[in-house]
Amino acid sequence: MNENSIGLIELSSIAAGFVVADAVLIGGTTAAVQAAVDAGKLAANGCLIDDVVISNLHPEVFIAIGRTQMPEPNSALGVFESFNVATLIRAADAAVKSANVTLLEIRLAMALGGKAFCTMTGDVASVEAAVASGRRVIAEAGALVNAVVLPRPHPDLYREVL
Repeated sequence: MNENSIGLIELSSIAAGFVVADAVLIGGTTAAVQAAVDAGKLAANGCLIDDVVISNLHPEVFIAIGRTQMPEPNSALGVFESFNVATLIRAADAAVKSANVTLLEIRLAMALGGKAFCTMTGDVASVEAAVASGRRVIAEAGALVNAVVLPRPHPDLYREVL
């Protein structure tokens, strides 16, 4: 049984969110997550922006979503951002599965006007590959805001921004 599944329902209405628990991440087995997402979609009443159920989610994604202490960055910094949360989670999963990177943080729309972003670190080539993978996922969904790689970011950037 796969316990590494996550589901998300993203809505355009706060009021509708009270009905379906707006933008709530649901984790657990794939079957349980899918059932919860399906029930939420039915209750969305025309306000559904996006939904996602991802099975076999990389463990780094769960860690980066709930991170309270930032790990020490070890080289390059990669960032990609999306106009919606569900697509960003898909992209973060693709990125961390495609290259040897550490996800630093996944910030999900809170005070970001619905946008979400993911930061990661690793050697330059790995970060470039991971950002390219994530960028592809977001671009295919038509939700790409931007994606960048900083090969040698100033140390203050890590301290002040992340």
